[in-house]
Amino acid sequence: MTKADIVNEISKATSMEKSQVQAVIEKYMEVVKDSLSKGENVYLRGFGSYIVKKRAKKTARNISKNQTMTIPAHNIPAFKPAKVFMNKVKNVK
Repeated sequence: MTKADIVNEISKATSMEKSQVQAVIEKYMEVVKDSLSKGENVYLRGFGSYIVKKRAKKTARNISKNQTMTIPAHNIPAFKPAKVFMNKVKNVK
């Protein structure tokens, strides 16, 4: 499912204009990205959590040049689904 498909589904279900739904979805994604970039997690009860995971510094190898290199510590975004969401996907009742 693409963003356009989501916009169409929400537009049909709510009778809102597609442009309005598109603007709401874009703003939602912007708020989530801004919060994560500030190091703040986003919790959506019954759906899941957008969290910031911290990756430690590590040593890696560049095989083609036969060199070791250090990858600095960094943050990555992650999504942790809620139990209700997981059970629905697993079709557990």
